Amino acid sequence: MAFSLGTGSASADSKMDTVITKTLGTSYKMGGTTLNGFDCSGFTNYVFKSLGISLPRTSKAQFHVGTAVSRNNMRPGDLVFFNTTGRGVSHVGIFVGSGKFAQSSSSRGVTISSLNESYWANRYIGAKRVMSTTSYKAVAYD
Repeated sequence: MAFSLGTGSASADSKMDTVITKTLGTSYKMGGTTLNGFDCSGFTNYVFKSLGISLPRTSKAQFHVGTAVSRNNMRPGDLVFFNTTGRGVSHVGIFVGSGKFAQSSSSRGVTISSLNESYWANRYIGAKRVMSTTSYKAVAYD
């Protein structure tokens, strides 16, 4: 598809890529929902809101929306969830393709990470599709 953040492709950026690219390097801020700082769900909320899609505020609540997708069937724009505390869903990011996801990390701020890094692979819970195919086509192509 047209998302290119995770692929290194030279194709024109999608609307979602454009929004994510603008946020890269933004510092982590607990409870943050703006370019002044994001927590993980504040980041996903900001990206989707920029595309006209509402999400609940917390990672736990976001985990309860959308349709579960297997790791093999993820497409860019799907939310990916992790258990980083040992108490269930505690972190969320956005799959960008090629095994990578965009996230607001407490140590590095907004960054692109690999789902295959052992830290994330060992804490992966699942993925949810929150965009309909129509919405996906609208943000994946210019």
